[in-house]
Amino acid sequence: MTFALGVIPVVLLLLGFPIFLVLLSAASVALVFYMHMPLAALHQNLFGSINAYALLAIPYFIFAGELMGRGTVARRLVDFVQDGVGSVRGSLGVTTVGVATIFGAISGVSAATVATIGKIMYPSMINAGYPHSFAAGLITAVGAIDIIIPPSIPMIVYGAAAQESVPRLYAAGIVPGLLIALIIAGYVVWRAKRQNFGEGKPFNASRFMRSTVRSLWALGAPAIILGGIYGGIFSPTEAAAVACVYAGFVAMVIFRELSVGEVIEAAAATVRFTAQILVIVACAGVFAWLLTVNQVPATLVSWIKYLEVTPWQFLLVVNVLLLIVGCFLDPLSAILLLTPLLVPIAKALGIDTVHFGIVFTVNLAIGLFHPPFGINIFVAQSVLGIRLETIYRGILPFVLLYLIALVLITYVPDISLIGMRLLFN
Repeated sequence: MTFALGVIPVVLLLLGFPIFLVLLSAASVALVFYMHMPLAALHQNLFGSINAYALLAIPYFIFAGELMGRGTVARRLVDFVQDGVGSVRGSLGVTTVGVATIFGAISGVSAATVATIGKIMYPSMINAGYPHSFAAGLITAVGAIDIIIPPSIPMIVYGAAAQESVPRLYAAGIVPGLLIALIIAGYVVWRAKRQNFGEGKPFNASRFMRSTVRSLWALGAPAIILGGIYGGIFSPTEAAAVACVYAGFVAMVIFRELSVGEVIEAAAATVRFTAQILVIVACAGVFAWLLTVNQVPATLVSWIKYLEVTPWQFLLVVNVLLLIVGCFLDPLSAILLLTPLLVPIAKALGIDTVHFGIVFTVNLAIGLFHPPFGINIFVAQSVLGIRLETIYRGILPFVLLYLIALVLITYVPDISLIGMRLLFN
């Protein structure tokens, strides 16, 4: 069984097989050659793994983000944030952080934010005298905030895998996401003052009011999503569905930017992306079931108790593990692969599983732009049309900033839990 569940996945991953095929192959070998069970069990668990109400939110949030990202929503948000920032040194960089954070509260898809915001902000920053590597690194890094700020698709998947409340995870992600945004914005201002670039425009109240009015419909999406969830009006899945209707109404009726054909294109893109996600969820569900029935998590818990590992030591090991895994696997694959193993240990050590989910998510957010294989790096290269070496040089300071935030979030649980306590107590 060790060969099927341990050796085969590692070998196939090293050979470059897709993660869903890695998990499916390991599960099939284990069922046929070690457990001698009919393959009907494989089919049942494949479909059972995606038969979760919370997972319905995934295509809805993706579709809402697609609709809002195809028009002038991003441009309106840029004008709103930039006019509000005013003459702060490095204002365009701060605007990039702010717009990425707001856009993340609409879609929750990191790569989409990098592409959408990058097209607008990178030329503006270069024209304003920002170093190429700094501008590229900033755009690549801020997209990772999107999977921490709700609505976050990785949090939905973690909630389903760990049997944890998605609204509680969303509430816990608000403060860590804003903390990271503030740290990055502070660094942008410091760097701009130190190197004397990025002088901002003076604040103009009338211009700010005009941009605010133009962006109100765009700002309505996160207000509906989060307000509906925490006002007790919607579940996360229902809020995602309402967000789709709202996004379609705004894009087609209010802004009049999308035709029926473009809406169909957005739906097709949503179907493709959703299929990529759910096939991984289905195969990982089978793999997790096999781990559970073979007592692998229980054995690990017993081993950790025997070694008398403290919670802070466990969290340190988890951070190192996830940072390494995040360099090679996408967040959803890593969550589905490791949650069945790590969450039982966290529970045994008395670690809050909501806090653990935020630690999990922040680690994997870093993996989105961590060299050499972070997906945001390749999205940025494609959109910005610059060399990988330029992006790599610009990314390194932001990796350090995220690591500082990760240490704070890991060892000060109240950063994560304060939002949950305020909204649910």
